Amino acid sequence: MDLKLSTLLCFTLLLFTILIPTLSELCNPHDKKVLFEIKAAFNNPYILISWNPDVDCCTTWNNVECDPNTNRIISLTILSYDSISGQIPPQVGDLPYLETLVIRKQPNITGPIQPSIAKLKHLKTLRLGWNNLTGSVPDFISQLKNLTFLELYYNNLTGPICHSLSLLPNLASLRLDRNKLTGKIPSSFGQFVGVIPDLYLSHNQLTGKIPTSLGKMDFRGIDLSRNMLEGDASFLFGLNKTTQTVDLSRNMLEFNLSNVEFTKSLISLDLNHNKLTGSIPEELTEVKLQFFNVSYNRLCGQIPMGGNLQNFDNTSYFHNRCLCGTPLPSCK
Repeated sequence: MDLKLSTLLCFTLLLFTILIPTLSELCNPHDKKVLFEIKAAFNNPYILISWNPDVDCCTTWNNVECDPNTNRIISLTILSYDSISGQIPPQVGDLPYLETLVIRKQPNITGPIQPSIAKLKHLKTLRLGWNNLTGSVPDFISQLKNLTFLELYYNNLTGPICHSLSLLPNLASLRLDRNKLTGKIPSSFGQFVGVIPDLYLSHNQLTGKIPTSLGKMDFRGIDLSRNMLEGDASFLFGLNKTTQTVDLSRNMLEFNLSNVEFTKSLISLDLNHNKLTGSIPEELTEVKLQFFNVSYNRLCGQIPMGGNLQNFDNTSYFHNRCLCGTPLPSCK
């Protein structure tokens, strides 16, 4: 009797051990299948070694996250430097509840931005920076109406910037900097339909004038530096704005700085290497700047005394036509 009971207990324990992993599996079967296809497309890299078919993807796998209620995959994140190669596989578009897609700092990730990403209607964060992506900034991104962060910087993207990005109503940050984009800044960027994003377009090959429509926007941060932009940019400023950072350096902009009105919220202003004329406005002494550079322009007159303007060394002011006063030599 004891032997039979012992045997029954052992059998029950064995059956329990076999069934528990199956009973406790949270990962959606479709999502799990897609993730294995993505892993295979990346040639089974070491960074995805935790993607084991025998364990639950929601509780054990790295680089993914499941929704705590539905157990659907909502995040796919690969950040470890140079850990995958190839093109972004089309299967990423088969994770229908994905909210976050991050593939960054992968110099061997090449090819275009994957078109199947357009299917990810729940996507809020798309971060594909520091890769080696080529092709254009695709128009289909404007279909992702929940998108909050779009970061495509440090790639080799070419061609013009698509106008339709201004149709994204929740966009808080738009980073297209450090690519090889050409053409003009879209005038539609002065007509964002919802949230006004931080706008980073620096280190490209953009040409022409900055659209005056951008003056209607109250950007918290705007960086158009290191392009080939020309003409006026004074309309980007204003007393009633809440802008904190402006970088227009290393372009060919021409406007009179004397009459520009600066908001007191400004903490960083970089206008170096342009063709600015006039003088530095006295009102800038009332702005608590933490960074300031107007070097390599055509400014004249005395640097106003007060505020933070004397906290910056001569490199913030030198190579102008006739600027003078601390920290430059005194005016004659």
